[in-house]
Amino acid sequence: MTIGLAARLSVFPWMYGNSRNAPPSNEDIARVAVAALTDPARHAGKSYRPTGPELLGAEDMARAIGRAVGRSVRVVPTPTWLFMKAARMGGLSIDLMSNVRYYIDDHKRGVFELGAPTTDVLEVTGRPAEDFETIARRYAAQPRNQRTLGNWVREFVQFMMAPLSPGFNLDRYDRELRRRFPSAPQFAPEGNVWRREHGITDRANSAASVHKKATSGTSGAQWLESQ
Repeated sequence: MTIGLAARLSVFPWMYGNSRNAPPSNEDIARVAVAALTDPARHAGKSYRPTGPELLGAEDMARAIGRAVGRSVRVVPTPTWLFMKAARMGGLSIDLMSNVRYYIDDHKRGVFELGAPTTDVLEVTGRPAEDFETIARRYAAQPRNQRTLGNWVREFVQFMMAPLSPGFNLDRYDRELRRRFPSAPQFAPEGNVWRREHGITDRANSAASVHKKATSGTSGAQWLESQ
């Protein structure tokens, strides 16, 4: 969705404030999984976190996408509600987006900067992790992202209609699932299990990063309970 907007309208929607990430390619994630599954003795009891080779912010990613699509791309800060509407128009499921809403808020708090990047892709597969520009070029080459008149018209119409289109009713979705939320919900780096699994040992520093990166006006617990 973002590559299509960049290729045809030269904009890169960004929902994550000033946080950074080291996004892995789907191909690298698959290669790590295949390596672990085909040599279980070597990987028994181990856990891996595939990442890209470097931490990138919004402007870094926009420049990489711009090189991939052959034009200058501008970062456009985008509110989550608008992104959700665009996602629904693009055919993404409510099952997926009900989880993405939490990913977005964790991302804003700098969660994916902690402990990143890793060398797991190289160590497990013997190949260096693909960089973000390589990933962007792969998606830019797909037919739906080519700079044709038909693609441009479709993207422009959807771009203009998104603010007026209906979004997901996530409150109703949660009620219909009848699932119980934790009595004291936490964002990822506030939880002992997440920090242990990601090798984060300094709780004070991780908490400081989380609260410094936060752009929401509510606490983690209040935000989760409000959903």
